[in-house]
Amino acid sequence: MTETLAPPVRIGKAAVGALGLLALSTGALESVVTPTLPLLQRELGMSPAEGALLSIVLLVTGALVTPLAGRFGDRYGGKRILIRLMAVVCAGGLVSALAPNLPVLLLGQVLQGAMVGALPLSFIVVRNNLPAGESKVAIGVVSGLFVGGGMAGMLTAGPVAEALSRHWMFALPTIAVIGATLLVNRLMPSDPPGRSDGAGIDWPGLLLLSGILVTLMLVLALAPDLASQPLVLGALVVALAALVTGWVAVERRAASPMIDLRLLARPAMWKACALTLLICLGTSMAVYLVPQLFDETGDGYGFGAGATQIGFFLLPGAVAATLAGPLGGIGDRRFGSRAVVTAGVVVAAASLVALAAVHTEVWHLVVGKALIALANGLCVTAMMTSTATSVDRSDTGIATGLILVSRVLGYVVGGQLGGALLTAATPSGSDVAAESAYVTGFVIAGAVTASALLVTRTMSKGVKE
Repeated sequence: MTETLAPPVRIGKAAVGALGLLALSTGALESVVTPTLPLLQRELGMSPAEGALLSIVLLVTGALVTPLAGRFGDRYGGKRILIRLMAVVCAGGLVSALAPNLPVLLLGQVLQGAMVGALPLSFIVVRNNLPAGESKVAIGVVSGLFVGGGMAGMLTAGPVAEALSRHWMFALPTIAVIGATLLVNRLMPSDPPGRSDGAGIDWPGLLLLSGILVTLMLVLALAPDLASQPLVLGALVVALAALVTGWVAVERRAASPMIDLRLLARPAMWKACALTLLICLGTSMAVYLVPQLFDETGDGYGFGAGATQIGFFLLPGAVAATLAGPLGGIGDRRFGSRAVVTAGVVVAAASLVALAAVHTEVWHLVVGKALIALANGLCVTAMMTSTATSVDRSDTGIATGLILVSRVLGYVVGGQLGGALLTAATPSGSDVAAESAYVTGFVIAGAVTASALLVTRTMSKGVKE
């Protein structure tokens, strides 16, 4: 007797609303560190390099968790994995809220990084329970609320931290995440597990990639302090090289590799990854340096802004990043990916160099940061779109995963490099970095971003519609 699959249970507006609330609350929890980073550095006695580490560790965890979450969601059901993932996020939020020192706060952020995998799991749940037309609307609503939550978190984190404490700025959105997770668990029907493709999880590749990212962060974070201890720094560099070599060997032999290196060898693929790495490396330095400069109290530079003010100053950049997604998609269709990426690179590089030359007024940084965020969003959107359409349909997930890893590597190196520059330029016994460190950082970021033009020249123009 032939087994027939039961049709999916149609979900209502309440269930989609619960997913939206979950996206809103997780977006708020994700964004609280950026505007309050200078405050956290003072309260926890962090160096700029340690602050940079705190600002990127959540993203690194997310890059490792997301491909696993998607694979487990397809195999065992989206809702089942989503609820378990959110339990980890809630635990991370509580750890961050109660953290007495930097190591515990880093642990909390590592656990919170699981939230990056929640969004694609939400999409799996929606696709499995709604017709194609309605699922597109629902996915758009969930995505928009996640971005909206990020803006809300950016605006409220400063006032909460200053009026109550840094503990509450993590606790309040975590409480909202817990409530939204309970609502999703109650209102969302369980989607049936998909068929297993028989391929196992590439655990050795995942562990080695984790080791690479962690070692890379340590090398960049400790470099200013290890300059007088070249043997220690050399040992870390050798360890990093060994991990990379081992990871390449494992991925080439794995039956179902986490990162398909054969796909990476294709010209269109490695060019997209190289562009993403260079652009994100350059722009992420500005993501770190601009809030620090808002907070700085140097002689003739810096503005001594509090966490609340910094959140408002960064809001236009968040709005620009939100608009960049649809604008990048429209531009890619009309002009081709190469034109969009080239324009984005030029705008970002010019803005970074302009910030190096002119940063004496608040509006200089606000406008510069907004232009950089817009340009970065345009470039990343065009890269994701062109990559997804230039590979076989069966390789779409792997190809976009390569872009994600390149993006994370760019943010890791850029953020940590910015932190290392400020740490090296801060005199002993002082908490004020020299203005030259900011100028140098913006110039380096502009040069790295501009170097992406060497790759864009070799790209295909893309298909115009």
